[in-house]
Amino acid sequence: MITTNDVAKVFDTVLSIPGMSELVKIDLKISRKNVLLLSHVINKGLDKDNDNSKDLLLQLSQEGIDDLKTISADCLHKAGLIELNEKLSVLSASCK
Repeated sequence: MITTNDVAKVFDTVLSIPGMSELVKIDLKISRKNVLLLSHVINKGLDKDNDNSKDLLLQLSQEGIDDLKTISADCLHKAGLIELNEKLSVLSASCK
C-alpha cells in the first residue's frame, strides 16, 4: 500500500522535472460559478488547518503557495467576483 510519505516523494519528484517552473499561457473560459468553486478549492486546500492538505503541501515552497493564491485572486478579479467571494467567506465563517 502506498503511504502518504510515498505520495509526497512522488509529488516532489514531479515538481522537480526540468521545465516545470516554466511559465505557460492558458486560455481558459469557465463559468463564474466554477471560478468561485475553483477559488474556494484552492483556498481550502492551502488552509493550514486542513489536515488533508498538509502532507503534499509540505513539499510546496512559500512561493508556490503564493502563486496559487495569486491565481485564485486573479480569476476572481477577472470574473468580477471579489466582493461576492468575500461576502460568502464571511457568511461561511460565521456558520462554523
